Amino acid sequence: MVMLVLRTCPLYAAHRRLVHSWDEKMLPALTLVLGGAASGKSQWAESLILNSGLSPVYLATSRIWDDEMQAKVDLHKARRGTEWVTVDASNGVEDGLAAAKEGQSVLLDCATMWLANVMMDDADLIEGQTALMGALDTCAAPVVVVTNEVGQGIVPENALARRFREAQGRLNIALAAQADTVWHVLAGLPQLRKGDAP
Repeated sequence: MVMLVLRTCPLYAAHRRLVHSWDEKMLPALTLVLGGAASGKSQWAESLILNSGLSPVYLATSRIWDDEMQAKVDLHKARRGTEWVTVDASNGVEDGLAAAKEGQSVLLDCATMWLANVMMDDADLIEGQTALMGALDTCAAPVVVVTNEVGQGIVPENALARRFREAQGRLNIALAAQADTVWHVLAGLPQLRKGDAP
């Protein structure tokens, strides 16, 4: 009965920004979790998904090009366990986001690897980012996006790395603007930067 009342409420129907999970924490339609490398951001993002009480789906964007990357992927898989459904989204995340259903929650990990894939494929960055933002906006399930903060270090020495840093900064700004909630993780400590904690 409670869900019926919620779903017939004009505010609920018109504003799909919060996903209701009775007796669990509410997860907004889009959450951004950013931080430096090895900052604990992925673990924090995973905890947000699991605390929602919804079925967890992991959109994996990494391409495995060497043994080191394979070891990192294996570590992440072992930490998540078997309750997660893992989808290979290394060649694009739009299909994975479109396939998500109500009752699920999606972790996109990570936007930085997604961007690297787009750049290595020499694809159009503006078109790619526009498609990504649109897919995030229309996803039927709440999404948590993990991304790296890359603008707080030294200026890269080569043109490709500088181009990547600028593109990542622009992507992070766009994601933060669209997100309902933004978390910054530093040394494993999550700090709320936008929105309300679930």
